[in-house]
Amino acid sequence: MRIGVISDTHTPGAAKEPPQEVARAFEGVDHIFHAGDIYISSCLDWLERIAPVTAVELGSQAHFKDDPRVAEKRVFELEGYTIAMVHDLIIPGMGGEVMAGSIPREFPSGKSLPEAIAGVFGAAVDIVVFGHTHYAVVERHQGVLLVNPGSPSLPRQIRRLGQVAILELLPEGSEAKIVELSEFS
Repeated sequence: MRIGVISDTHTPGAAKEPPQEVARAFEGVDHIFHAGDIYISSCLDWLERIAPVTAVELGSQAHFKDDPRVAEKRVFELEGYTIAMVHDLIIPGMGGEVMAGSIPREFPSGKSLPEAIAGVFGAAVDIVVFGHTHYAVVERHQGVLLVNPGSPSLPRQIRRLGQVAILELLPEGSEAKIVELSEFS
């Protein structure tokens, strides 16, 4: 299964809809995960023209009360993997945000990252999809794949063409890669 992963679209503040390059990057995906800062349901409607959408949003009940596509936090099974989604990933024991390389530097050595993450989600997970930072991350630590796609329109908080991610769930394992949208312009 091939999944398009997107976060921090900030629609309509950043743009009326996600950049058109997102549709090209997500061509052929089976599903789309949106990891928050959506703001308006038309963003999800736009993405659903490509593939079905599962999303999370901090304070989801304020903007998406009756939208089954959106929850505050999710844990679900897909293709034999347990996947967790949240907008702002806060791991107990870490002093800051999850950024590229921050877990080896900041997570306490000798502690179990899978147990810390299970404490956040109430279940052991194989994959965590998150957003919030606008910095792309694809890292595997202690068997857990962490995926933050960055932002398609505000990467590193700068208004320009950014990134999304592609997550592949295969019988032999999961993998993800960051996709620069400039490749599709």
